[in-house]
Amino acid sequence: MSIGYACLAIAVPESNIKGCTLKNANEERLLSLIEHNLDSLEKMIDYNIYNDIRLFRISSDLIPFGSSVAKELPWQKIYDEKLTAIGNKIVTAGMRVSMHPGQYTVLNSPIKSVAMRAVQDLNYHAMVLDCMGLGTEHKIVLHLGGVYGDKKQAKIRFISHYNELEAAIKNRLVLENDGTMFNVRDILETAYATEIPVVYDNLHNTVNPADKDSTDIDWIKQCITRKEIS
Repeated sequence: MSIGYACLAIAVPESNIKGCTLKNANEERLLSLIEHNLDSLEKMIDYNIYNDIRLFRISSDLIPFGSSVAKELPWQKIYDEKLTAIGNKIVTAGMRVSMHPGQYTVLNSPIKSVAMRAVQDLNYHAMVLDCMGLGTEHKIVLHLGGVYGDKKQAKIRFISHYNELEAAIKNRLVLENDGTMFNVRDILETAYATEIPVVYDNLHNTVNPADKDSTDIDWIKQCITRKEIS
């Protein structure tokens, strides 16, 4: 069994991920923060390798404002060597990494501008992993989104928006059950329709269960096979 953790290693000196406010997000400040954050990420990767930690979630804040202000900056070229070096360490160590966009990345939003921003954010996450030279086994984990008063239509809208995504995102996307709206059964139904892989969160299932009778092992088996839910 592989174990891992998400985003921050508070016991590792000088490995914090920094950000700034939008009003201070000028080119000089952003490039400085990106350099710092890449150095911090490399320290955490080195820590993981030393301690044989094989799973790790990279912070979405690695590139501050990566899907908005910073997307106009050539950070991929400026830090190409650093990104490649980090990616090589991950691959050589047999580590699997992922990224997990936050609550404001809502692909199934009925508001077109919100859904478009979600696509931009997913593009950013895919770009980070691509720039490190990481294969599609390194995933982007996403919740299904909002219900907006009609869960069935929310699922249909997700599928419609998903089908319009570029392959670079589709090849990395994984769906996860959440703790309030879409339970694991909802996720499996959507995954069956789209052939998206599923990751099962047992803690979310505890507070938002699909049913009271199925065990964690039952759901894990369902997620592995992704068979149609009856």
